[in-house]
Amino acid sequence: MLRRSPHPQPSCYGGRRNSSRTYLRRFLERAARTVQPGQLVLDAGAGRAGYAPLFAHARYETADFLAVEGKKYAQPDYVCDLAAIPVEDERFDHVLLTQVLEHLPEPGKVLAELNRVMKPGGTLWLTAPFFYVEHERPYDYYRYTRYGLRFLLKQAGFRVRELEWLEGYLGTLGYQAQVLSRQLPHTRADYGGGARGLALAGVAKLARRLSLYAGEQLPALDLRFRFVGPGLPKNYRVVARKPRPTPPPSTEPR
Repeated sequence: MLRRSPHPQPSCYGGRRNSSRTYLRRFLERAARTVQPGQLVLDAGAGRAGYAPLFAHARYETADFLAVEGKKYAQPDYVCDLAAIPVEDERFDHVLLTQVLEHLPEPGKVLAELNRVMKPGGTLWLTAPFFYVEHERPYDYYRYTRYGLRFLLKQAGFRVRELEWLEGYLGTLGYQAQVLSRQLPHTRADYGGGARGLALAGVAKLARRLSLYAGEQLPALDLRFRFVGPGLPKNYRVVARKPRPTPPPSTEPR
């Protein structure tokens, strides 16, 4: 299925080489539009807190564990394990959990904790990868299918309102091409040496160059033509709600 993007021009927000960043920002811009002035937002696993300006009209708090060596962080409001956030029950109106779930050794516990700290009727805005190389090692544990995400969220007490690809398939292909341009072996020795190894190494070098070009062009095309359905997603985006309590049935006589 093809969904034509309403924004035909590549975003300056990293979109030419990484359309996922553009789609992620649009997803969080949409989240910010649903937040009422003065509501309280938790950015769980906030890292550099790069999306804080989107929530300038709200109260915005962050939580992270500051453990990835070499990673730059903004000082969070709560330095903690996301499975044990040191706040009272039902504190937050909205929670962001973007590109964090894969780094959690016990994701179910974290989702249950986010449910605890969220007000009934609150919204969880979540993204998680399906196809991505290992990163932020050694804190990289999982990749997620749509079925796994639905299962974990239901177990944690959320109701999934939306679960879709974040970017389109061209974005996934562009990412694959970028990885291939860096990682494909390309020396004669890699292919056993001799004349055959030299020929295969030449093909590999050409493939790396072509992949580098494709890795530049495909993400830009992904922002114009968002194909979803066939192939593999790179990331999923999820909107989930914490249900409000169901009022008990009336016992008054009719």
